[in-house]
Amino acid sequence: MNMKDSLTQVIQKAAQDAYADGVFLVDEFPEIILSVPPEKKFGDFASNFAMQLARSVKKNPRQIATALVERMNAPFLEKMEIAGPGFINFYLKSSWIYDLLASILAVGPEYGNIDMGHGEKVQVEFVSANPTGPLHVGHGRGAAVGSALVNLLKAAGYDVEAEYYINDAGNQIDNLAASVNARYLECLDQPNVFPENGYHGQDIVETAKKIIAAEGNRYLFVDEAERLAVFKELALKEKLAALKADLEAFHVTFDIWFSECTLHKAHAIEKACDILKENGNMYEQGGALWLKSTAYGDDKDRVVIRDNGVPTYLAADIAYHHNKFLRGFDKVINIWGADHHGYVCRVKAAVEALGHNPDHLEVLLLQMVSLFRDGELVKMSKRTGQSVTLSELIEEVGTDAARFFFILRSLDSQLDFDLNLAKSHSNENPVYYIQYAHARIQSIFRQVAEAGIVQHPVTAKELSCLIEEVELDLIKKLGEYPEEIAWAAKERAPHRIARYVHELASLFHSFYNQCRIIGVDENVEQARLALVTAVLGVLRHALTILGITAPDKM
Repeated sequence: MNMKDSLTQVIQKAAQDAYADGVFLVDEFPEIILSVPPEKKFGDFASNFAMQLARSVKKNPRQIATALVERMNAPFLEKMEIAGPGFINFYLKSSWIYDLLASILAVGPEYGNIDMGHGEKVQVEFVSANPTGPLHVGHGRGAAVGSALVNLLKAAGYDVEAEYYINDAGNQIDNLAASVNARYLECLDQPNVFPENGYHGQDIVETAKKIIAAEGNRYLFVDEAERLAVFKELALKEKLAALKADLEAFHVTFDIWFSECTLHKAHAIEKACDILKENGNMYEQGGALWLKSTAYGDDKDRVVIRDNGVPTYLAADIAYHHNKFLRGFDKVINIWGADHHGYVCRVKAAVEALGHNPDHLEVLLLQMVSLFRDGELVKMSKRTGQSVTLSELIEEVGTDAARFFFILRSLDSQLDFDLNLAKSHSNENPVYYIQYAHARIQSIFRQVAEAGIVQHPVTAKELSCLIEEVELDLIKKLGEYPEEIAWAAKERAPHRIARYVHELASLFHSFYNQCRIIGVDENVEQARLALVTAVLGVLRHALTILGITAPDKM
């Protein structure tokens, strides 16, 4: 239990005792919120609980605060003060901070893992780009945020499965085959008509050239339908392999690659439609089948099966989400591009119409990324004249920098990505600054080994020689980490971990610059090495969540 939890229990007990003593009558206590005051003179923690409670009991908040303080008692409390209109400031005994560091060291590398999720089964589906071309930077942001969210939820005690939905059925794959076919004919100087909705990327030309290099012109002499079928299979296999390679280079892996084709083979769309017909949530009109989505908050009913019998895009999504819940997930999280905003309501409507709880489907919308170089907006790749691909971004700034910059901002805010900053080896570059902290600590332990210093376990009492303000601030920051994990997991906000680890690195660099570690009094040396060990563990834990490497040298 961390200090905030312990202090919250003290406040709860005081409130219950005051209620029992008849100080006030209340049906329900408000939530207890503890914050760190902006200045140390106001204590270690502060709460507005008395002010919140006073609104319910209609009494003066300072009187409520006084009644609470009179009933508070804990071995870790030095004193309490009532401030302003009814804030309670808590001052903790110095010993608590050494107990905190000792407990962090006792937990070791697992410090930061919490059991908030209690093994709840969660699926996170992200990226899921059409396998018709290379991933671009927008996909990269989704990949970084999605994989970091998976890692974060695992650290918070959830049973998490990462999934990529392969859109390998439908018009886009037919257009892929037709595009490769046109480039194949073009490369062989044959008459061709490029499809109206075809894909113009250079990768399509390369696919056609690979086919020619392997098979020559033999596909000129087969029926076009057969040629298109072959090209569809070859192109899909190649594009998927390229997607997987790009994602692996970006430290992104998936537990499941779910093929849309499997839904069609299993007649999952027809089966979902049968359920919707039977429960009255689907009707026929004009020869088409409609989802009665207005009954579940949508602005209009939606066509699922067209009058020609061809399923809409929504049909496959209905079957897919039904499949997800049939697999037993307690929570299903989708990360979609912001352009899918209008699609959320209809999918939730379909989920509810099928008998599932729509609150168990959570859709996170990812805002756009804008690249800047030398202060100028980068619209196109210099190499291809197309959108900048993820692989090009990795080549320019590296995987770690790209991931950190993608995660650093909340996913619902537009991201301006500064390429120059991401490439710089300076303290202004946050990922470099964080990794440098880790490398510095590794350097310290190399020096320890070279000097023949043996590090031994230290008790809370032995840690009490850590009295410098920067040392105490660093310990307090370490103590905040499990709560930061909890809040970030609850809010689906891996950017909180990016911000936290940057702040931790900043405090460590200040400590490093102000406090000599090796060659001081032996007790101080051991205590500071223990503190550095704890910082190293949290840095590694946080960087693992973010999917960023922790270098030994810079």
